[in-house]
Amino acid sequence: MNIKITGSGSSIPDQVQLNSSFSNNSFYDADGNPISNSNAEIIEKFKAITGIAQRRYINDDQTVADIAIEASLNALEDAKLDPETLDYIIVAHNVGDIVKNSNQVNTLPSLASKVKAGLQIKTPKCVAYDILFGCPGWVEGVIQAKAFIKAGMAKKCLVVGADTLSRILDQTDRDSMIYADGAGAAVIEQVEGEAGILSHKTATYTSEGEADFIFYGPSNETREGTKYIKMFGRKVYEFALSKVPAAIQQCLDASGESIDDVKKIFIHQANLKMDDAIIKRLYRLYKKPMPEDVLPMNIQEFGNSSVATVPTLYDLIRKKNYGGHVLNSGDLIIFASVGAGMNINAITYKV
Repeated sequence: MNIKITGSGSSIPDQVQLNSSFSNNSFYDADGNPISNSNAEIIEKFKAITGIAQRRYINDDQTVADIAIEASLNALEDAKLDPETLDYIIVAHNVGDIVKNSNQVNTLPSLASKVKAGLQIKTPKCVAYDILFGCPGWVEGVIQAKAFIKAGMAKKCLVVGADTLSRILDQTDRDSMIYADGAGAAVIEQVEGEAGILSHKTATYTSEGEADFIFYGPSNETREGTKYIKMFGRKVYEFALSKVPAAIQQCLDASGESIDDVKKIFIHQANLKMDDAIIKRLYRLYKKPMPEDVLPMNIQEFGNSSVATVPTLYDLIRKKNYGGHVLNSGDLIIFASVGAGMNINAITYKV
């Protein structure tokens, strides 16, 4: 017996936001000084580094609960599962359920409770709770679901990753172009056979100031009032390159599987250049070249939707062969993420 994803689902927001939509923004640096480069130069450099050409935002009349519920319904339908049989609903997010034009983060009730209500689940035995774990939240939710099932506390779990980062953007910050909205979900169950979760690894780094690499802060322009999502991009980049490859290696080694057998690595869609460098360093640890087709990416089209990137990409490839990538039964894959905390996690998984 093993623990496996038996269904997946995603919700892709309707609004397409092109890089050109930022052409009239006034960008300031972290000290509040206007950036001297033209917006055309800023956007061109941004695309060269991140790979992002566009991103998706939810509609004005939506909140993150709407897309979290849609992704959940899709996953439950895919798994052919009655929602009433769920033991746990675990929802990973970072910014709560924010209404358009509101600076009030709403976490009461929990997003998981809203998802359960939206799924019209009547039994109180289905426990719903949120986790705040930065961008690695969905991966960590899967790890928690596995622990519940292995301990005999659950048989069926729904793990959702959903964020609407468009609601907390400082439009004067160049980093605002990175973020996007989205939701992905997966049903986790115990199944017969050898497929499923083989190993996992999680780590949190705080001893050298890492907890402050991604944070809420004031606008670059006004320096006061409403807080927005902020990060020290260079520090995040250097941290990820120095820590993530080894964490993935430890996870893979614990599974007893070979790097030669890994078909796909679903890494958090944070930055195309950074993700590519992380996986190249991983293969360098094994003294191997990185295969050309091992790293699917969708950040170019969907941007960085935080906790939603990994489950959304997995669902798109599993159902639609997104980007020409294909998953077959028995394929060895890896889920991995890095983000605010600073947290890193990985799962070795056999389809």
